[in-house]
Amino acid sequence: MALSGGQRQRLALARAVLAQPQVLVLDDTLSALDVHTEQLVEEALRRVLSATTGLIVAHRASTVLLADRVALLQGGTITHVGEHRELLATVPAYQELLAAETLADAEVTS
Repeated sequence: MALSGGQRQRLALARAVLAQPQVLVLDDTLSALDVHTEQLVEEALRRVLSATTGLIVAHRASTVLLADRVALLQGGTITHVGEHRELLATVPAYQELLAAETLADAEVTS
């Protein structure tokens, strides 16, 4: 039986969550999910992350919103750390990343 990329991601995430780790490391966990499934998984992750420490590597703004604190990487170096709204208000590079994603999402849906 062959699983799709999204199915493999959901299975791996379920295994990790069921283990109830003290620290959960997620590396671009939602990248292969469709938008609807991503929203469902994000809701579940909010509940899981309220009871554990999580380190999330993400490329999507919606995933970044799961975090209490965000680290912005540029050229392999952490350049800024703070809450999402703080970085959005004060860091032009962060604003540009989110604007680029919003534009790309708008182009896909139109």
